[in-house]
Amino acid sequence: MQRAAAEAAPFEACGLLFGAEGVERASVTANASGDPTRRFEIDPGALIAALKAERAGGDKVIGYWHSHPSGDATPSATDAAMAAADGKLWVIVAGDAVTAWRAGASGLHGRFEREELG
Repeated sequence: MQRAAAEAAPFEACGLLFGAEGVERASVTANASGDPTRRFEIDPGALIAALKAERAGGDKVIGYWHSHPSGDATPSATDAAMAAADGKLWVIVAGDAVTAWRAGASGLHGRFEREELG
């Protein structure tokens, strides 16, 4: 994730997280946002393909990751507005910092509780 984030700068990089109890694998997807210097949107085709593969017995999609190339590794208000309160994991990369957050109905910006990466 960190290498993909560095290579994408000044654009936000993004991708999917896979695993069972924790993150076992991360993928890099295209950032489909109309303004990739300020926002990210995981490529819808990649997300649909991953969810179809999961339903067919493939790796479970447990969350998403993205970078903050000019900020810190804390979710923004924009991140909170984009996140569903679905319990998915959100990992944010900013330089050498990597943080994890669980999307729910409370916490930072009314949406994120801090998680420890194992």
